[in-house]
Amino acid sequence: MSKSLVIVESPAKAKTISKFLGKGYQVLACKGHVRALPSKQGSVEVGDDIVPKYDIIPASKRYLKEIKSALKGCETVYLATDLDREGEAIAWHLVAALNLKPDTAGKKRTKGYAVKRITFHEITKEAIQAALKEAGDISLELVNAQQARVVLDYLVGFNLSPFLWKKIRYGLSAGRVQSVALRVICEREKEIRAFQEEEYWTIKANLTPTDVRSPFGAQLVQVDGNKLDKLAVKNEAEAGDIVGKLEGATYTVANVKKREIKRNPPPPFITSTLQQEASRKLGFSAKRTMSIAQKLYEGIDVGKGTMGLITYMRTDSVNLAESALQEIHGVIVDTYGKDYALDKPRVFTKKSKNIQEAHEAIRPTDVTLLPDEIQGALSKEQFKLYSLIWKRAVASQMARAILDSVSVDIEAAERYLFRATGSTIRFPGFMQLYIEGGDDTEDEKKEEGMLPPLDKNQVLKLLKLLPEQHFTQPPPRYTEASLVKALEEYGIGRPSTYASIISILQDRDYVKLVKKRFFPEDIGMVVSDLLVNHFSRYVDYDFTSRMEDRLDSIARGESEWKPAIKQFWKPFIGLIKQKDEEVQKSDVTTEKTDENCPDCGKQLVIKLGKYGRFYACSGFPDCRFVRPLESNDEDGAEAAALDEKCEKCGSPMMLRQGKYGKFLGCTTYPDCTYVQSLNKPVDVGVKCPDCADGQVQEKKSRRGKIFYSCSNYPKCEFASWDKPLDEKCPDCGSAYLVEKITKKAGHVIKCPQRSCKYKRQVAEVEDE
Repeated sequence: MSKSLVIVESPAKAKTISKFLGKGYQVLACKGHVRALPSKQGSVEVGDDIVPKYDIIPASKRYLKEIKSALKGCETVYLATDLDREGEAIAWHLVAALNLKPDTAGKKRTKGYAVKRITFHEITKEAIQAALKEAGDISLELVNAQQARVVLDYLVGFNLSPFLWKKIRYGLSAGRVQSVALRVICEREKEIRAFQEEEYWTIKANLTPTDVRSPFGAQLVQVDGNKLDKLAVKNEAEAGDIVGKLEGATYTVANVKKREIKRNPPPPFITSTLQQEASRKLGFSAKRTMSIAQKLYEGIDVGKGTMGLITYMRTDSVNLAESALQEIHGVIVDTYGKDYALDKPRVFTKKSKNIQEAHEAIRPTDVTLLPDEIQGALSKEQFKLYSLIWKRAVASQMARAILDSVSVDIEAAERYLFRATGSTIRFPGFMQLYIEGGDDTEDEKKEEGMLPPLDKNQVLKLLKLLPEQHFTQPPPRYTEASLVKALEEYGIGRPSTYASIISILQDRDYVKLVKKRFFPEDIGMVVSDLLVNHFSRYVDYDFTSRMEDRLDSIARGESEWKPAIKQFWKPFIGLIKQKDEEVQKSDVTTEKTDENCPDCGKQLVIKLGKYGRFYACSGFPDCRFVRPLESNDEDGAEAAALDEKCEKCGSPMMLRQGKYGKFLGCTTYPDCTYVQSLNKPVDVGVKCPDCADGQVQEKKSRRGKIFYSCSNYPKCEFASWDKPLDEKCPDCGSAYLVEKITKKAGHVIKCPQRSCKYKRQVAEVEDE
């Protein structure tokens, strides 16, 4: 019998760690959370005290039973759950669920084992052995911070969501962080809809030295010593007037400025920057990125035995361990030469006010494992993400890049000043390996290139003047990368929760991801408006950020968690009761218009239906006139233009609203009738339980109802109205369970086999 028991969260991690330890250790997995707040009213008692009433999660009972059996004859229990607040809380719940401590009456436990907490940043033999030597106790400060978060999310979700059911429709949800993230997307959409484009013109000159033909471009930047702002030249007439005065002018170099630009590399990845860069460069969703990173962290056999390839991927720290810095330095010298290495390590500082525990940045556990050398042991996606993490970590310790920048001012007709810029790379430094991606914007990008040698007072030859029409552009809709960046900048939530928040907004049909851009659905706009108009304090960016600060102070032991809950609860529940009486459903789901019904003459209103908003007569049910919202209205509210071309005629495509929801249609309709469905199948990350070869995909019927089927259809005919989960039934052994949401039963996980009665409630705490 093993003398020491190590408890981790996942079987994959248990399998890897067990290979590093001797016969005196047994490693078992608890499969994540073992206790949770039941998904029902009354799970948190708020009075003179705050009492969360945790229950053991039914699916965890079988794992707890196995762990309890392993405790017999055990001397030491090592709680090796993840090293963040959530992992600390799981360790604390394990102590309670397994009765590993004296009870509140002070009785001594009869078991002969000690309980110790260990943490590690990476799953390597050295890291595990070091953690065992430095074993300590559970941090109650971190546990309490996590308890506060879970209780807050429960109180918001289980009181605000029913309010939405009554005032809009059943099945909607609200969350402490989820609803603020929805507001971010909806407010950007309102900016876009309210945007009024303005015309402006730029004037460029194609020039060349007179002695050799070496064309380059320069842009008009000043007139009579006054700098031209973006909208200075408003129309074609003004542009034409300037061009007319410049046609016969002499162009002379007025000034040449040369300067050296030194560019430093970005820091190694933290959770949020990894999600952003994987989205930009690899096209991965935040959820997919974290799933792949989890597998890289837990362990893969790459020929040197099974080991974790990267450090823990939920971190706010940009620091690297001293041993890693030395290893990276050696790899840089061996691969690129001494000129690319640093004399001493580069140190980065994190500016965010919400830095959590002092973890390491995300890096390879063994930098000498070059991506190309272990590619055969990795899946295509694992290889891409490992390569990205490897390059970013190594580049962060490479020499800075040195660029030569040249700016040339060119005078014409004594009144007009043109400017040309260019740059060359003198020494690539870190850019030899890695260049950070950027969030695309609609702003005009400066064009830089090589310039010919130019001297002051040199006369140039005009080749052509190029007046060009432009229109100002609205701010772009959020991508996953830019949304994660915005949430982090606002201090909303935690990077470790961003993937689940984004998934929930899509699962609830609040937003739709179209061509990698977030478009709020009608129901999402209605929910957001209701919360902003009536619960503004609780979906306020600053309020949410301050709450994160409060949770941080609890984690540092600077404040208590229960007073924070009490301070939040009383005004919150009071406002819900007040708004329950004041707000009528018709006020939320119906919008008055200035148009009259063509059938009966009564006022038309805009209503919210199952498939979006539509026109209806206010005289319903006496008059049943209805009409879909026009999708080509002048303000573009219902027909949003996309950077997408029609496959039939090449014209721009638009997001349109139809009888069965939104779709892409050609802007030249009815001349071109090409349409493109948005209801493309989405993998849910579960192998088909029937054929075990295909992937279960989420699909949408013509009438908008979600169902699930195999990607190998029609070869495999598996189909289900309920979402399959990659989890066996603990009662009958069915290959999968399903997730079901009904008005009667609520949100449950159940067995799909009619002969099996297994079912469990789900606690909807969406922020963790």
